[in-house]
Amino acid sequence: MGSLEHGVPLKRAPLLRSSSSTDGRPFFHRPRSRLARFLLFEKVDYLQWLCTVATFFFVVILFQAFLPASVVEKSGNVGGARRAPVVRRELGVLRGIGELDFGEGIRFVPSKLLKRFEKESGEANSSSVGRPRRRAGLLKPLLALVLPDMSVDSTQLHMVSIVVALKEIGYDIHVYALEDGPIGPIWSTIGLSISILSMKNKLETSIDWLSYNGILVAAFEAKIILSSLLQEPFKSVPVIWTLHEGSLALRLNKYIVNNQTQLINDWKQVFSRATVVVFPNYAMPIMYSLFDAGNFFVIPGSPTEAWRAENYLSLHNWHDPRIEMGYGSEDFLIAIVGSQFSYSGLWLEHALILQAIAPLRHGFSSASHLKVAVLSGNSTDSYKAALEALSLNFGYSSGSVAHIGTDGDVNSFLGIADIVIYGSFLEEQSFPAVLIQAMCLRKLIIAPDLAMIKKHIDDRVNGYLFSKKDIGMMTQILSHVISNGKLSPLAQNVGSLAGVHAKNFMVSETVEGYASLLEHVVNLPSEFASPKTVADIPMKLKEEWQWNLFENLTYTNDLNKDRRIYAILDKLEGQWNVTRIESSANTTRMIDEAFAPIDWGEEKLIEMVNARKRLEEEELKGRMDQPHGTWEDVYRNAKRADRARNELHERDDRELERTGQPLCIYEPYFGEGTWPFLHHKSLYRGIGLSSKGRRPGADDIDASSRLPILNNPYYRDVLGEYGAFFALANRIDRIHKNAWIGFQSWRAAARKASLSKRAESVLLESVQSRKLGDTLYFWVRMDKDPRNTPQQEFWSFCDAINAGNCSPKHLVFKAMGGFKPTRNSGISI
Repeated sequence: MGSLEHGVPLKRAPLLRSSSSTDGRPFFHRPRSRLARFLLFEKVDYLQWLCTVATFFFVVILFQAFLPASVVEKSGNVGGARRAPVVRRELGVLRGIGELDFGEGIRFVPSKLLKRFEKESGEANSSSVGRPRRRAGLLKPLLALVLPDMSVDSTQLHMVSIVVALKEIGYDIHVYALEDGPIGPIWSTIGLSISILSMKNKLETSIDWLSYNGILVAAFEAKIILSSLLQEPFKSVPVIWTLHEGSLALRLNKYIVNNQTQLINDWKQVFSRATVVVFPNYAMPIMYSLFDAGNFFVIPGSPTEAWRAENYLSLHNWHDPRIEMGYGSEDFLIAIVGSQFSYSGLWLEHALILQAIAPLRHGFSSASHLKVAVLSGNSTDSYKAALEALSLNFGYSSGSVAHIGTDGDVNSFLGIADIVIYGSFLEEQSFPAVLIQAMCLRKLIIAPDLAMIKKHIDDRVNGYLFSKKDIGMMTQILSHVISNGKLSPLAQNVGSLAGVHAKNFMVSETVEGYASLLEHVVNLPSEFASPKTVADIPMKLKEEWQWNLFENLTYTNDLNKDRRIYAILDKLEGQWNVTRIESSANTTRMIDEAFAPIDWGEEKLIEMVNARKRLEEEELKGRMDQPHGTWEDVYRNAKRADRARNELHERDDRELERTGQPLCIYEPYFGEGTWPFLHHKSLYRGIGLSSKGRRPGADDIDASSRLPILNNPYYRDVLGEYGAFFALANRIDRIHKNAWIGFQSWRAAARKASLSKRAESVLLESVQSRKLGDTLYFWVRMDKDPRNTPQQEFWSFCDAINAGNCSPKHLVFKAMGGFKPTRNSGISI
């Protein structure tokens, strides 16, 4: 994977000190942080300094007394005698990153993937030097989009916005969904065709994925699709898998505890099949780091937070939910939120924020009207006790500072807050999702001037920023935006502008990111036209998500979506457990059946007799002169023995039926992915292009043994199905015993263009009656082409759509076969 290959160490981004101050200094000799200089050298009175120091030591002692033992190991322990399991260490990376100190950062860099893109780009440029590649431009690039369902949710909005932009720059897209739903008309509105697949133990409707230049998969529910792409000949099709949910990552700990190693390996195999696994933020690659095969990538931006906010506002538009959450209508609530990472300096940051808010309590008519709630993933009793002790020391009244867990309804908590303060000084690559949610709820946000936050927040326009070097600035901002226990009109206006900005947050980065990624991943043959560049995407498609297409639809509840996701995970786990139990039971039964009828005493006597005979034969052979033949004789005898052994195998019903038929149709195929498209009738016989991936128990021909050049992947790919023709032509009398021979590609069945039952009957009847003599038959579904409304016969229709160029080929066929020069030599079905 990228920079997270070993879990720890990680790249650090210094925050509370300048980057130059640590250059050339070891870790244990770095200078004091800004916090230390603030506490020691800031101009504060002596009494306040003493209180601060006393509070600091009190909290440290309290935390040490109640600190839980489950702390992630430091990098010094990795690889030592007390080496924790790799899986468990990676799973704990979000719950408690022990490597991070106060103000330090963590970064994810997809180094392997970027190197691969750079290498492939260099190879393409070097191969095109001096001879630029010409493109016919006859076809548009065709992509397949696989969705979990057609329900109304943020995933649909995300993918619709991306697909509309891709369609604008020249891609054709076909949509597949595992379940139907109300979102279907939207896809039809933007001009895309939809196919609904049935998801049971396997796909009832198989798909020829080779028809697509690339596949976009939008959810982990489509695991069954990725599993089918693990088989030949679909392994080479580029797959971009977008994951929006962290539900699977949260279940990994359960799999490890239950020792479900095979299930974990199964998911690893699926993750490694994707060409690129895309996440909407930089935290999710860390959550899924166990599955990283060097193909993780981040394209920031998603309408998930905006969708949840719109859903919340539509549900709570007519009543105030404060009473339900235990707050009064006159209470002024300040919400303190932070990073989704848990690190050692988090509690100290919360202490600084609470200290900066404390002076505001004097501006309210009653101290009980000022409420502060801290949103944190640390729900231990020790943390809650420390938070309560800290608030009392800063002068807050009992019960005015509360702790809110991240496992609850975060939207409801943010929805009732008057001000949201981002209380983390951790430098992150992604803009904090919790701030996007607060902005979408039109809340006034106050945040430190971190690099990623400054990039998207204009101070005093759509939010307020304070210097991370001067916490006291936050107290001044709060005094400015609060008037008589209420938000000032200016502050309310800033919150409203934040909501407008956050509703379409990072649309441009998302749309351009996917278009650019496809340029690197999809390699188009020369008959396909190149899509337009990223710069050609219309500006209107990069300014906002496609909300207008969802105006008349009812938003779904995220809780229902979460339940559905967990239900799908349960179903996948259940299928895996059933498969494992059945496999174990079958293995046990087969062993029991194999050994049950054996008489071990008699078996031992037979073995002794056979051993005595072998010993006598070896002694006699050593006394006799052995004739020495040539290598040609040895080879000829071995081939004769192989032929005799093959002729003695028990023939199945289809092979026996095929012996008396005048016609055998061969179906060339390669890999297990083509099996659903092959026929099982005696009229057909498969011919595998490789010795691997042949159907077990079927009377298929191994083309590679008859034409060894097919063992080379290069020549197998170049020859394609013609390799099967050449393999059959090599001493065909040993294989083909019928008077007539036919060929049908497995892709004809995939396109539903293969011979129908009636066509098979008519063709057999025509061959047996020999009414047309020696004839070259070929079939095509004339009734399925919408361009053939007059129902013309084949050659006339072919000339009509190809400017008369079919007639010369017709004459060539006639000359090659020595047929009579008649135009309509064929049969109609």
